[in-house]
Amino acid sequence: GSTAVGLRGDNIVVLGVEKRSVPKLQDERTVRKIHKLDDHVCMAFAGLTADARILVNMARVECQSYRLTVEDPVSMSYIARHIASVKQHFTQRPGLRPFGLSTLIVGFDYDGSAHLFQTDPSGTYHEWKANAIGRSGKTVREFLEKHYTDDIAKSDDKCIKLTVRALLEVVQSGGKNIELAVMRKGQPLEILDTSTVEKLVEETEKRKGMRKQKPKRKAAGKA
Repeated sequence: GSTAVGLRGDNIVVLGVEKRSVPKLQDERTVRKIHKLDDHVCMAFAGLTADARILVNMARVECQSYRLTVEDPVSMSYIARHIASVKQHFTQRPGLRPFGLSTLIVGFDYDGSAHLFQTDPSGTYHEWKANAIGRSGKTVREFLEKHYTDDIAKSDDKCIKLTVRALLEVVQSGGKNIELAVMRKGQPLEILDTSTVEKLVEETEKRKGMRKQKPKRKAAGKA
């Protein structure tokens, strides 16, 4: 599947996905890689879109069922465990095939703490500070390991910019093929519009160009 990146800050969670080019006559709104599960929970996936649709619907029902039963919003660890359990169930029953997708689940618990969980088709799940799934997920994860710091986690803007930088490691065509979703503490999910994403991509590419030029100037000075 196409690349998806998730990042957790102190007061923000960010999801970024690589959008595949859409045929000219197709409605872009019908191709979504980022889905809202509840007011405070959001999910991105890499893999089979049809399988994702079924899993998203199951997760949304569970979120509302939990709210009706407990009279509290679903906790992040609970919904991540539920999605992982559904996936695991489909690996061991005859006549069923496993779900063909990995997911990144982000959001906030009622105490205001941010969380990022990743699940895979086998049904295992783990919590992360930052992670990537899908095509070239390992390359992007290594990039995040090098650049993610506690200092970045404290700044909302730095978290968003790092997500864009991570996606640009594998996305060649710039802002048109990137979709970003941002959720801040106490605020609803926000899907950034294309013009905002393109501005972030331009800033990132300018900084890349400046970094490449600096060593050349030093070398010229030594000569």
